[in-house]
Amino acid sequence: MAATGGASHRRILFASLVGTAVEFYDFYIYATAAALVFGPLFFSSESASVQLMLSYASFGLAFIARPVGAILFGHFGDRIGRKSTLVASLVLMGASTVAIAFLPTYAQVGWVAPLLLCVLRLGQGLGLGGEWGGASLLAVENAPEGWRNRFGMFPPLGAPVGFIAANGFFLLLGVFLTEEQFLAWGWRLPFLASAVLVGLGLWVRLKLTETPQFLEAAKTEALPKVPIATLLRDHFRATLAGTVSVIACFATFYLATAFAMGYGTTELGHSREAFLAIELAAIVFLAAGIVIASILADRVGAGRMLGWGFAGTIAVGLLLGPMLGATSLFVVWLWLALALFVMGFAYGPLGGWLPSLFPAGVRYTGTSMAFNLGGIVGGGLAPMIAQALADRGGLGQVGLYLVAAGVLSLFSLIILPRSRRLD
Repeated sequence: MAATGGASHRRILFASLVGTAVEFYDFYIYATAAALVFGPLFFSSESASVQLMLSYASFGLAFIARPVGAILFGHFGDRIGRKSTLVASLVLMGASTVAIAFLPTYAQVGWVAPLLLCVLRLGQGLGLGGEWGGASLLAVENAPEGWRNRFGMFPPLGAPVGFIAANGFFLLLGVFLTEEQFLAWGWRLPFLASAVLVGLGLWVRLKLTETPQFLEAAKTEALPKVPIATLLRDHFRATLAGTVSVIACFATFYLATAFAMGYGTTELGHSREAFLAIELAAIVFLAAGIVIASILADRVGAGRMLGWGFAGTIAVGLLLGPMLGATSLFVVWLWLALALFVMGFAYGPLGGWLPSLFPAGVRYTGTSMAFNLGGIVGGGLAPMIAQALADRGGLGQVGLYLVAAGVLSLFSLIILPRSRRLD
């Protein structure tokens, strides 16, 4: 690879990584704040469990908005290009996140506070709807022959990068601030700091050029006027398979992070700092799983690696009750590390596999729709459903929810013809 080509590829991969890192940073600081402080600050109830469920419900709003964002940004991404659409999605996502830092609480303005929080959460979701799919296309459509899954792993790697930045920030706040300071104003700082990451992402993306595959599709007039209509008419089966494939990785991530954080610091009585520390130590295994699975996917097929990840999700679900509910933090960490490593196999190859299901003219829309619709089932409802299941029947029922997610995602590989299934 020529030096200029190498420099260009490095810039492209960094741009695809930094955008999804900002995405997961923004998303996870909200998830962490929802688990730790949003309940008492923004929702009125005498029950701490009800406050937590309402907080998780606001978290889930973004997943409802994400498919709308996928249609909106997918339309322009498939009509006018990947670059400008990715810039717009990052601006909307970042502005909504930073604005949360300035919100008044329920004690200050009453019902207006949760309303504003939900509106900004919807804004986050709209922007996020166009982010992951576009970042994957940016990487995959510039990949050399035989490197699609290794290039495609960079957007998924944004998850552990953003997670480490978010959790690390909250951990530092716990070390340097008192509980009163954290509740009064400290929780706002991670949202404010998002402005720096968004600025970095914009600086990188504005220097990019359009992807070769989009330019070729535009040249041959292979761009449909209404991408979503063409997608649903001609590529429904691929969209369904892609949607179902995403469920397992979303369910695993948000049960092993947002739900585990809320349950561990309330029901199990672990300190916030201790739980943040073990989650930071466990997230390294997600990065390892993504890298290993994506490298192997270029050798033996992305579908095969995804199958291993979905089967592993079932096993992790069966272990959730006895391990996450253990009094020993080490045992809890073992489950978190195992769950996130398995998630790497269910998630990393998606960066290369999902775009491969669609032609260039509907690829932005198709990839974004599949990823975000699957996110509603697997992620948006997961913390709230898990909290309700834990309250009614304990952690064993939460584990069965994760088992069901793994089974559903395995079904996605059956929907496709064998050649498409194994990539």
